[in-house]
Amino acid sequence: MENIALVVGATGIIGSNLAEELINQGWTTYGLSRNPNNNIPGLLTIKADLLDEQSLMDALDGISPTHVYFTTWMRHDTEEDNIRVNSALVRNLLNILSPKKSVRHVALVTGLKHYLGPFEAYVKEGILPETPVREEHPRLSLPNFYYAQEDEVYAASERDGFTWSIHRPHTVVGHAVGNLMNIGTTLAVYASICKETGRKMIWPGSEAQWNGISDVTDAGLLAKQLIWASVTESAQNQAFNITNGDVFRWKWLWKRLADWFGIEAEGYNGIIRPLEKELENDQQLWEEIAVRYNLNEKNLDRLSSAWHTDLDLGRPLEVMCDMSASRKRGFSAFKSTEDSFIEVFERLKAEKIIPSL
Repeated sequence: MENIALVVGATGIIGSNLAEELINQGWTTYGLSRNPNNNIPGLLTIKADLLDEQSLMDALDGISPTHVYFTTWMRHDTEEDNIRVNSALVRNLLNILSPKKSVRHVALVTGLKHYLGPFEAYVKEGILPETPVREEHPRLSLPNFYYAQEDEVYAASERDGFTWSIHRPHTVVGHAVGNLMNIGTTLAVYASICKETGRKMIWPGSEAQWNGISDVTDAGLLAKQLIWASVTESAQNQAFNITNGDVFRWKWLWKRLADWFGIEAEGYNGIIRPLEKELENDQQLWEEIAVRYNLNEKNLDRLSSAWHTDLDLGRPLEVMCDMSASRKRGFSAFKSTEDSFIEVFERLKAEKIIPSL
């Protein structure tokens, strides 16, 4: 039976890497987004607004996916608004697909806020879960749009009879330009500015993150787990953490990344020094760098998501994931975290997003 994938959020860091992997594995692959990206060979693009049901119905006319991969969300100022909007994104799509009776599996990507709570909870209120986090940890008694999205998937699954999987990556490392949460590109741009100006690459985060054990998720590895779970019977109707499989301390990795760029690293010095503040006056500088080296993107805000990197690296606790749930069911893929970052840096150089200094 033919596998027909619908990747929702195909322009993002997760969705674009997933679309490439599906196409490489021979799947017919549609990519749905508000502003389609035609840079992925073989991707069948769909332009639609998930909050506009008529737009969705028109865009999906004649398209009957067997597997749906939901990899997008919309950021709002309050968690209540996040819940209202992001649950509607999932609900609208699954309602439109329901009459087609074609969907066999739905995969939803969320993240570690499932365990930590919304950004404000772990940054300001100090919600400190037991680590390593495990899938069986109960939901927190806090508003959380991830829970609302999951509940929409569960309800539609009961109604329509498809299987589901939930995927909870840690910080995602991968190639994407214009993504709201992209630590790899953010650090590459920061390091390039440091290289050009002679500034030190200053650690922007907390003592707990600097000295503690951590892990991250390679976008390509996440793509492999998404596909594995959607075609593996033992993985049906399960939630899975997903990280590279190694652990590290940022005080080790930070210097390794700086060394790759040939710049000096500076570690934690007793205070948090946010990267967003470090870069706030560098737009004109980046434009000058882009002109000097004939780069393809002059807008610093389209490359750097410093606010999100600050949230990740500023956590008041060490965070790592238990991977037993998928390992026990046969998912054994692994990725070196240092390699994850370096591969992103090399691709950004090749595509003339950062200078080849």
